[in-house]
Amino acid sequence: MRARLLWLAFFSLTACSTDHSTPLLATEIVVSKAVPGTNMRAAYLVLTNNSNASITISHVTSPDFTTVQMHESLVEDGIASMRALRSMTIKAGQIVRFERGGKHLMLMRQVNNLDTITLQFYSGDALLLTVVAESEPDSN
Repeated sequence: MRARLLWLAFFSLTACSTDHSTPLLATEIVVSKAVPGTNMRAAYLVLTNNSNASITISHVTSPDFTTVQMHESLVEDGIASMRALRSMTIKAGQIVRFERGGKHLMLMRQVNNLDTITLQFYSGDALLLTVVAESEPDSN
């Protein structure tokens, strides 16, 4: 499912550049339909660090899912696997793509039918970024 960015807000970030642009920007947001037979979705997006300092994302949450995990798909010795990422550091000026076959967000156990999906990116206890994306319901 294609998601369209509706709202983006910067709440708290230390060691930012003097540039007045948003230090952490999320674009190209796509949220997949639920995997058949499960209550899981994947989210793909592009994160851009516009600051002069590294930004470490320690975890992602959503009021719309009981669990959100950062994952990375890997192929080692011809065997595909997926592993959870405990955190991710985005260097100053770096762009990180969350995409199929690479880094992505796993959205687990949706709590209700959704018109929008909210994702909150944290560094420790500090909320860095809230993204609200439009959601299309799964077809039955």
